[in-house]
Amino acid sequence: MAATEMLDVEVAYARPDRQWLIAVSLPAGATVAQAVARSGILAQCPELDAEALRLGIFGKAVKPEAELRQHDRVEIYRPLLADPKEVRRRRAEAGMRMKKGGGAA
Repeated sequence: MAATEMLDVEVAYARPDRQWLIAVSLPAGATVAQAVARSGILAQCPELDAEALRLGIFGKAVKPEAELRQHDRVEIYRPLLADPKEVRRRRAEAGMRMKKGGGAA
C-alpha cells in the first residue's frame, strides 16, 4: 500500500495584540479551508466567521477551495478599519498631503 503524500503548510492570523502561526500537515489535494479548519484557529479566535473569511497564500487572495502546495502559508485577513482609497480622498479634499512615512504634512 502506497503512503499518502502529506503537505506541510502554515496558517497565519494576526490581531493587534497577538499573532498565530500554526503548522499543519494535510494530505495532498487539501484546500485552504481544510488547512484553516485543521489549525484550530477558529476555536481560538471567536471573532472569525468561518463563512466570511478573507484568505490568501503568501499575500495573494485565494478562495477557500484553492488547492494547497507544499510549504504554503495560508493567511487569514482581518477586515480593514478604513478603506485606504476613502482616506486618501478625504485627505485630498481637506488639502492635506502625506509625508514620507505616513504622517500628515
